[in-house]
Amino acid sequence: MLKEKNYHPNDHRNGISEIVKSYFQTHSIAEHHINSFDNFILKGIKDIVSANDRITSEVDQNWYVKYLDIRVGQPEIRDGQNKHSLTPQECRLRDLTYSAPIFVDIEYTRGQEVLTQKNLLIGRMPIMLRSRNCVLNRKNCAEHFRLQECPLDPGGYFIINGSEKVILMQEQASKNRIFSFKNDEEIVCEVTCIATEKKSRLFLNFNKKNQIVVKNNVFPKEGVPVYALFKAMSGLSDCEITELILRDSKRKLELFKMLLPSIEHSIESNVTSEITALEFIGKKINLSKESTRHPASIGYDLIHNSILTHIPVINDSFYAKFFYLAFMVRRFLMAHIDPENQIDNRDFYGNKRLELAGTLIGFVFEDALKRYNMYIMNIANKYIPKVKVCQFDVTKHMTSNLITHALNNAIATGNWSIRRFRINRIGVSQVLSRLSHLACLGMLTRINSQFEKTRKTTGPRSLQSSYWGIVCPSDTPEGESCGLVKNLALMCQVSTEDDDSEIFRLCSLSNNVIPYGNFDLDRSDLDFHYLFINGVIVGFVTSLKSFTNYLRDNRRNGRIPKFTSIYTNSSHKAVYVSSDAGRLCRPYIIVNSDGTHRLKPQHIEFIRRKMLNFNDLVEMGIIEYLDMNELNDCFIALDENSIVPGQSTHIEIEVFTILGICASIVPYPHSNQSPRNTYQCAMGKQAMGLIALNQNLRNDSLLYTIQYPQFPLVQTKPMRMFNWIPAGQNPVVAVMSFSGYDLEDATILNKSSIDLGYARCFVYKNAKIELKTYSNQNCRDLLYYPKLDPSSKFKNRYFCLDSDGIASPECEISENQIMVNKQSPDVVTNQQLFMESKIRYYDNGLIYRNSNTSVIDKVTISNNDEDIMVKVSYRQMRRPVVGDKFSSRHGQKGVIGAIFSKTMLPFSSEGISPDTIMNPHGFPSRMTVGKLKEMTASKAAALKGTIHDGTIFNGTSMKECYTIMHQNHRLFSGKELLISGITGELLPDEVYIGPIYYQRLKHMVADKVHSRSLGPTTTLTRQPTEGRSRDGGLRVGEMERDCLIGHGASYALMERFMISSDIYEVEICKTCNFIVAGSFCMKCNSRENFFKVRIPYAFKLLVQELFSMGIHPAMGFNTDHI
Repeated sequence: MLKEKNYHPNDHRNGISEIVKSYFQTHSIAEHHINSFDNFILKGIKDIVSANDRITSEVDQNWYVKYLDIRVGQPEIRDGQNKHSLTPQECRLRDLTYSAPIFVDIEYTRGQEVLTQKNLLIGRMPIMLRSRNCVLNRKNCAEHFRLQECPLDPGGYFIINGSEKVILMQEQASKNRIFSFKNDEEIVCEVTCIATEKKSRLFLNFNKKNQIVVKNNVFPKEGVPVYALFKAMSGLSDCEITELILRDSKRKLELFKMLLPSIEHSIESNVTSEITALEFIGKKINLSKESTRHPASIGYDLIHNSILTHIPVINDSFYAKFFYLAFMVRRFLMAHIDPENQIDNRDFYGNKRLELAGTLIGFVFEDALKRYNMYIMNIANKYIPKVKVCQFDVTKHMTSNLITHALNNAIATGNWSIRRFRINRIGVSQVLSRLSHLACLGMLTRINSQFEKTRKTTGPRSLQSSYWGIVCPSDTPEGESCGLVKNLALMCQVSTEDDDSEIFRLCSLSNNVIPYGNFDLDRSDLDFHYLFINGVIVGFVTSLKSFTNYLRDNRRNGRIPKFTSIYTNSSHKAVYVSSDAGRLCRPYIIVNSDGTHRLKPQHIEFIRRKMLNFNDLVEMGIIEYLDMNELNDCFIALDENSIVPGQSTHIEIEVFTILGICASIVPYPHSNQSPRNTYQCAMGKQAMGLIALNQNLRNDSLLYTIQYPQFPLVQTKPMRMFNWIPAGQNPVVAVMSFSGYDLEDATILNKSSIDLGYARCFVYKNAKIELKTYSNQNCRDLLYYPKLDPSSKFKNRYFCLDSDGIASPECEISENQIMVNKQSPDVVTNQQLFMESKIRYYDNGLIYRNSNTSVIDKVTISNNDEDIMVKVSYRQMRRPVVGDKFSSRHGQKGVIGAIFSKTMLPFSSEGISPDTIMNPHGFPSRMTVGKLKEMTASKAAALKGTIHDGTIFNGTSMKECYTIMHQNHRLFSGKELLISGITGELLPDEVYIGPIYYQRLKHMVADKVHSRSLGPTTTLTRQPTEGRSRDGGLRVGEMERDCLIGHGASYALMERFMISSDIYEVEICKTCNFIVAGSFCMKCNSRENFFKVRIPYAFKLLVQELFSMGIHPAMGFNTDHI
């Protein structure tokens, strides 16, 4: 074993960084998505099927179908008679869905026989990339390249019809937890109960008579008195119930006064025993079908099946529900007495859970399975009574279309509309952003809130203290989604649902736990704490500290799941143990009671030598995961110097892990104004770079890539840890005013730098066309190369085509040229095909519509069943032009104001001219001191020939940079004397000149500039079309019209609104002033006395629509001007 004397104390922070590096080597960015989906495939889908495992028939009591097992296979596809493994790249190229078959084993009856069938296909499950069922699972780098996949791609998304879709994490309130909230000046206590078999919701509030009533969707609107429910569950007296609620409270008198009206109502209603209470509740329920049953039986079934459904009923006893309801009433009363401490905070992250892909797909699958079972039942009811030669065989009717379509449609559209579970959400799944590698990673960590975005409430949008370490404080959008859409922090993990059977067993073995069944109500005044495990009451804890230490020791020793949370709440007098899904957890190093942490130097050395990894440290009890609830019971030190012996329980691993993926690439972010870091999080996703290592093999509909990407001279530790792909370059920047074209954040570019390749990018686009085979199999779409006369005016239209009728790669293509020359049969119906001996074809090819010239990059031909798909990818090389957008990593965005020749720009004594000139007025108001630090550190790094560190709260200090400058005979500030390129004289002041990292963003003039004279019009109104993509007109709106009116420019108004838009000449009768058609007035019965008038066609359309309504507008004229 390594000895501690070989370890140098000044290497501790670097050693901690090795721990974080090991974390990213063992944990993927999308691990929370993958774990959730794997948990659903292994456990969730089986739980759903076991809860809906039997189908019966109303017409035959002996007929049934029972699911014995369910499993999801490996992704595969059948091409004709052959079946082969399906890869994600094949799905992208062929527009397929990356899915695997769902097999079930069933037991069913056929006549009098009971049969069993295995491996019956009931649907296809979309497979998440990198999950355990994916072909990429556990593959090494070489195998990824063999499968044409990028080894840096994190997975965590689906491929539906060739499009990459990611299911965003959905923020929801915790289930099976009691909350006290204040709604419209009224305090309510509620719990949402979620169980596999049943879901319900329970409320407590005061009625007009100050009596506590229980409300549920099966209860009448006025609710049920709480004491009636107490007695129906337990049969105890009012005194015993009241004593349990008031136990060990210093404010018993106040609580009793609030309970008194409810007790009096119970006495007045003559609810004295368990039977009378059940009858009282049963009579409250209006069930027309249950009129023949005894009210007590109805009340019993109601409590059993609809009240607190997440709490199991053992031996037909409601005692667990009774204690749970008593605790709930106590919470409700205390919220009225002490609202400041007892009312829960909706925005506290300990009160929230995240729904991930596994949970959300589980909702869709459960709904689809219930509909599938209903479909099978209806088929059985229809065919069983019919007399047939052979018996009804249900397996012939069990198809896979319903479940497959439900799953694919939900992920493809993003609409989770499930009436059964009262779920109606849109935008749950979205197209995975591939603008850059960073945009892809950022989208996989995005959290979507269900809070309405149009509301102006600031609470859910604010940066809460509970966000520390689990939500990025900088990465959130601007506008209406600000604060509602969030991103996970670097080392935050989302828990999956763990088995809690071992937790229950350990609690039952503890001497500090009294089960609720053994609890003596006469001892209710003792200082006992309720014990809840995943919202289910277990009993009472007698010694709080020893019990929590007992469970935490078991967690650290690996006896219970590592994401288990154990926390106490003194105001609730309760201990909560949670192992449910959706909790945000974060790792911390454990600190011993003597003030020393458990991470020793030898552990760090083992990590360096790859003898241990991060997961090993968790298993050894050195590091543990805490959620936000347990964090409230802990005392966290930021570093070793902050540890307080006897108080500190944990120490932070690295403080920079409080940031998210996008914010972590910003150098020195702690020196910037906060909004600037937020702007960079948005613009970093729009920066051009490499989207993946296999981008040349992909067929994305839109792809931006920079020609010469570079790594920055100032990097951060997280960038190197999660294999960030560069998206920018290191130009030499001079900070000075120059020419007046650099106002308002505009920059000046060096033309020579552009000629040498600076910021040059490629834009790849994709177009596709299908060659269909028609239903009668007699004809299909054709490809052909036209034989044209050399002098034909259409020759240039087919210039790019090869002999097979498809554009040739590396051929330059212009507007209106043909990329794929397809011909389709000119038929209306199949019958017409049989009637004609020779089929006529018409041109129906793929035409290049862009006004900018492109180059054909590649052509992909694939088949899907009997149809053939041709995809043509073409590219454009874009040099920077005036108006293109650039940005630094500090949220300072700007467009190119001018491009000057190198001879006009200033240069240093070494002959270095700046690639970019930036106006210094961009610093004072933005307060981006971090950019100044990056400038200094970048120049020092270039002089020394190294990479400097710009990690938050740490990194290369300015003192180190000044020393490097001094050693290389430079001014410590990085400034230099420059010579004017225009006059040849020294500039009067020193100017900073040096390298800094700049990003070229996707916003380019070539994609936005638009103008037209004549062009297409809409058929209905004959006005110009709208939008650049349709070559539309430039709209003069209401505000522009008001300006023209204010200036009295009446002729300009007429030109804009009529002459350049939809001018139309009509004839109007002088006698009746109506519009006439065909030079004949039907009202006057005359062909004479007409005016020819020019009016907007839209006005003429309005007049005709009024005619159709029986309104005949007549137009008068001033004949002096005619």
